[in-house]
Amino acid sequence: MDVKKIENETSLIFVINGEKFELSKVEPSTTLLEFLRTQTRFKSVKLGCGEGGCGACVVLISKYDPLLDRVDHFTASSCLTLLCSIHGCSITTSEGIGNTKQGFHPIHQRFAGFHASQCGFCTPGMSVSLFGALVNAEKNNSPEAPSGFSKISVSKAEKSIAGNLCRCTGYRPIADACKSFAADVDMEDLGLNSFWRKGESKNLKLSKLPRYDPDHKSIKFPMFLKDVKHDLFLASEKHCWHKPTSIKELQSLLELNNANETKIKIVVNNTGMGYYKDKQGYDKYIDLSGISELSKIKKDQSGIEIGATVSISKAIEVLKEESKSDFTSDFLMILEKIANHMNKVATGFIRNTASVGGNLVMAQKNRFPSDIATILLSVDSMVQIMTGKKFEWLALEEFLKRPSLGLAIVLLSIKIPCLEHNKSESSEPRNRFIFETYRASPRPLGNALSYLNAAFLVQVTSCKGSDETKIQACRLSFGGLVKKHAFRAKHVENFLAGKLLSVRNLYGAINLLTATFTAIIPQDEISKNDYLSSLAVGFLFQFFNSLIDSPARISNGYSNEYINLPSVKASDIKENQKQVQHNMVPTLLSSGKQILEAGSEYSPIGKPVVKSGAALQASGEVVFVDDIPSPPNCLHGAYIYSKKPLARITGIKLRQESEHDGVRDILSSKDIPNGGENLGIKTVFGREPLFAEEIARCVGERLAFAVADTQKLADLAANSALVDYSIENLEPPILCVEDAVERSSFFEVPPFLLPKNQVGDISKGMAEADHKILSAEMKLGSQYYFYMETQTALAVPDEDNCITVYCSSQSPEFVHSTIASCLGIPENNVRVITRRVGGGFGGKAVKSIAGAVSCALAAHKLQRPVRMYLNRKTDMIMAGGRHPMKITYSVGFKDNGKITALHLEILVNAGAYPDVSVIIPRNISATLRKYDWGALYLDVKLCRTNHPSRSAMRAPGDLQGSFVADSIIENVAATLSMEVDSVRSINLHTYTSLKKFYDDSCGEPLEYTMHLIWNKIGVSAKYELRVDKVREFNSINTWKKRGISRVPVVYELNLRPTPGKVSILSDGSVVVEVGGIEMGQGLWTKVKQMAAFVLGTIQCDGSGSLLDKVRVIQADTLSMIQGGLTAGSTTSEASCEAVRLSCNILVERLKPIKNKLQEEMSCIKWEDLIIQAYMQAVNLSASSYYVPSNSSISYLNYGAAVSEVEIDLLTGETRFLQTDIIYDCGQSLNPAVDLGQIEGSFIQGLGFFMLEEYETNFDGLVLADGTWNYKIPTIDTIPQQFNVEILNSGHHKHRVLSSKASGEPPLLLAASVHCATRSAVKEARKQLLSWSNLDESDSTLQLGVPATMPVVKKLIGLEIVQRYLKWKMDNK
Repeated sequence: MDVKKIENETSLIFVINGEKFELSKVEPSTTLLEFLRTQTRFKSVKLGCGEGGCGACVVLISKYDPLLDRVDHFTASSCLTLLCSIHGCSITTSEGIGNTKQGFHPIHQRFAGFHASQCGFCTPGMSVSLFGALVNAEKNNSPEAPSGFSKISVSKAEKSIAGNLCRCTGYRPIADACKSFAADVDMEDLGLNSFWRKGESKNLKLSKLPRYDPDHKSIKFPMFLKDVKHDLFLASEKHCWHKPTSIKELQSLLELNNANETKIKIVVNNTGMGYYKDKQGYDKYIDLSGISELSKIKKDQSGIEIGATVSISKAIEVLKEESKSDFTSDFLMILEKIANHMNKVATGFIRNTASVGGNLVMAQKNRFPSDIATILLSVDSMVQIMTGKKFEWLALEEFLKRPSLGLAIVLLSIKIPCLEHNKSESSEPRNRFIFETYRASPRPLGNALSYLNAAFLVQVTSCKGSDETKIQACRLSFGGLVKKHAFRAKHVENFLAGKLLSVRNLYGAINLLTATFTAIIPQDEISKNDYLSSLAVGFLFQFFNSLIDSPARISNGYSNEYINLPSVKASDIKENQKQVQHNMVPTLLSSGKQILEAGSEYSPIGKPVVKSGAALQASGEVVFVDDIPSPPNCLHGAYIYSKKPLARITGIKLRQESEHDGVRDILSSKDIPNGGENLGIKTVFGREPLFAEEIARCVGERLAFAVADTQKLADLAANSALVDYSIENLEPPILCVEDAVERSSFFEVPPFLLPKNQVGDISKGMAEADHKILSAEMKLGSQYYFYMETQTALAVPDEDNCITVYCSSQSPEFVHSTIASCLGIPENNVRVITRRVGGGFGGKAVKSIAGAVSCALAAHKLQRPVRMYLNRKTDMIMAGGRHPMKITYSVGFKDNGKITALHLEILVNAGAYPDVSVIIPRNISATLRKYDWGALYLDVKLCRTNHPSRSAMRAPGDLQGSFVADSIIENVAATLSMEVDSVRSINLHTYTSLKKFYDDSCGEPLEYTMHLIWNKIGVSAKYELRVDKVREFNSINTWKKRGISRVPVVYELNLRPTPGKVSILSDGSVVVEVGGIEMGQGLWTKVKQMAAFVLGTIQCDGSGSLLDKVRVIQADTLSMIQGGLTAGSTTSEASCEAVRLSCNILVERLKPIKNKLQEEMSCIKWEDLIIQAYMQAVNLSASSYYVPSNSSISYLNYGAAVSEVEIDLLTGETRFLQTDIIYDCGQSLNPAVDLGQIEGSFIQGLGFFMLEEYETNFDGLVLADGTWNYKIPTIDTIPQQFNVEILNSGHHKHRVLSSKASGEPPLLLAASVHCATRSAVKEARKQLLSWSNLDESDSTLQLGVPATMPVVKKLIGLEIVQRYLKWKMDNK
């Protein structure tokens, strides 16, 4: 089988959390994550994306470096790290740095104490990312940190988790937990936590923080690992892994491969698999990381040579170190800027393992949109390659242009040559090199491919006898284009060479550059080309204009005002360079203030109690569905789904290579048992088949379920399925709402869910109007949930035709009844258990049912346990997401902005099946009515299309209704040329109009807090003052504009019947069961507080500590029936009320015993009382079913937000400067939990309005199908200043202990960011018009949702630079 004989095989040796593993047989494609999750007890590493894009699977790798005789520690993505590549390494996971048995690490304790964990799925990865940063901070040469602190800086602590995604928290508390370790932290800047109270001294605060020890004793690197030999050879029946230790050995392996024609994969650390997924197996893996020649960095007078296997992080470190060397100052400047740019590539845990050479090879072979190729191309880099036994040096430019590298060619090293100045006499001004790099990306700190990147190296010299500057030569490289190598704009280079720095010459260069981009980008991507071309122009302008303008006039990144300077002195350039560059690097420091009032009346209700199990979540010891160990003989499932929107399925088969022993069955509608129904979803809202029976009605519809021995095999089988389609005799699919209207394809809304579609007399209102806007249109797209844990279930068959299913669902009751109907068995044969959900947001309400049913069907048929963990791509394709819609409206209004009538028609794309779409019209109507429209008519149609069925997503319909209302207000204000805020204010409800629009939901007059909140936030956010400051900023800044906006929310909430059960055990501990599901929203925490409060009313001695005695346990559909649906923000309070009723029953049963005991003894302990009750055979278990009364079933919630943004006119980037929120929680059950909900909800809304493009093709197939192309907010895309005040609005007699919900309403306030961006865009357009001496109204301005960089830039003006330069030249 190989050159080496079997006896030469070595074992794979590594350590995990101090435990040694030695393996002689390994499947080489096995990842470290796969091994950890299936072969060890360590489950803190989670599978979030499988692409290295989310950080849920981050581990710390410790590796011995024999050359430096030291152990290096670095974080890495275990989902990309191949198990064989950790030979000789020690791995530390989150439970390895601390746990319940050995004690939690201060990181875990602080994540808990700063309320920085909600669902907890991402928290272990966050913990390890921070831990890695703390470990490496101790190695730097900075002064020793004060006791209890790390050497890490605040900025680096915060950036340590820049690559980790969280969908729950909104990041602000996570940033605080990270910053608390930094020596330079301002303790006053740290937000709400459980460690100290406001106003305490710094020393007292520090003493209360869990103590941090910089020795890091939790890293276990056994000495024997130092003696493990680097070379590794592992062989199995079909595959082998080689780790050569020399180039000669590598040559022999490659030579042998050519002779045998084996499938070979050359790897360093396999990070490329995150982008280019392996679609085939390999016979042989060759790991280059053991070849020392390829991991060296050499430097001499000619430059720096970087070995191909050197990691990007190591390259950054070395390039920054070179700033202390004896290279020329210009070359040092270049090296530093290359390093700074590399720091924005990928994320820390990817840069730590991704190699520089691997990045360039991907760029060469696959045309990967590499930043590194672009920046190295601009500095004339060289590469050394090996072909067989031949070695040669090539210019990087030539290397990229060659045909795709074959396996016979290996990249060995990359050289950055030292710059040489033209020699001149000392009296002559010498040449200067100017170098700059650029990237426009959805995320400032990386973790996102750039739309475009560029690097410019220019040599300038002063002209004799004048102040003018001549461009001697330049290298202008651009990259990041899809399917294009990085390239040099040679026409532009040639045009500029020998010319003076001037506005006219820059204008000429820009026109040439535009023509270059038009020529190289395909015509079918012309709209993208316009944006990319505009970016390229912006980069070139930014570079040269900063040199043309007076350096003294530059501030904040760009010139404040451009003056008529035809040229610039070369001697001025150096300082100018430094200043511009530093302003371009985003400084990430988020901050925030939290104002809340803890209640004391119902203690511990009202206290900011730490979320139940938060430290356990951080250590990774909590058990999610996929963490449950697989039972013996367990199988795994994956979906085969339709790739056509409407087609007859005529056959499904697997490709031949997939038809192997590991695939056990392919289930379809034909496998439904006798007496069962083909049901995938059965709810009160509608039904959906489990599998398409004959005709697939949308892309992503389930066709079959492949069942195999492992999840990897099941996924491979599903991906390799060949589906035969026929569209014969079928009508064309309905792919847009207009088609649905034309063909009358609608879902009917049941009468009890129909919204109130008319308020007042619409004709009269229109007649009273001074102005009208008629038949205006707008469209809103979809949004994906991006719960960190994808859809998952485990079904275990039991005796007597019974089955137990563990699933991650917001609706176990619906799962339960659907399984029973599908299998044709009684419901008492089915048990569904849900302990917790790793993020839901509505996506696990109805969409989770089919996954559980599929596993149950397979387990029922095969009589073996079956589990499924949907891969991220499939999840994104099948999820459906938020409802897209088309809105047409006519509005009448007075001269003063008061609206008199609004007529709306809304077409909702509901998809192929009903799901929960019938609730959408009512929800749209509820939030739309937040303003007093005078008269309102609303017609909402649910269009049945051949797209995947849409489902509930956090604030479903409410979000769109509220935003439509604000968009109409914006349009009215623009038409009247009034301030938007004035138009909003004049149309806020009085209590009288509120009652007219909301009927009984509006409550008592004192409960209407909107005006109080509106005025209060105006004062606390200094709104008027900041409006003036924004105006002033815009008047003096040409290339950046700011906008500010204040937005209200009125949200109608409804409670549903909810069960609860409380049992007191013999030792006094308490077990609580509720129908509501814990998914990060703090439901269990509030329920615990409620149980402790009510049971505490019996007033035993020591019962003050009852909170610690209460445990909430998992939902079990046989133990707790009628659990209903956890959705709509109110399940926490309804569950609390059910628990309160149950506890009241227990208190009534215990009171007589307590009274009797009191006669005998003065001091009664809780435990003694319970023992006595047990002895007297008192029933200490009580159930209740809370059914809200007519007066308490619905209510309104209020809030307001002020947001300020800054847009970059050259790139379209929007920076979120500040958001202030005031939100009415009534009397909060737990202010810390509610604060987390408010912040997290707002940031999810910010994602919808500004970042998240859930792109599909015309057929409805999702194109944004992973972390590479779907961008949720990260820590660098949240408001830099994020202030939240929770208003304690007094007593609300019909609420649960006067509380109000917080889960969904704040999401709507994120519209304030979009409105502020619109305001900034208007300012930019006004400036653009002024350059053409035009003063046109901008009433037609429509800023799309999401307002991504290309969307903003297109509205600002794609040719803004050309217009500016032309204006400049005309006004010279």
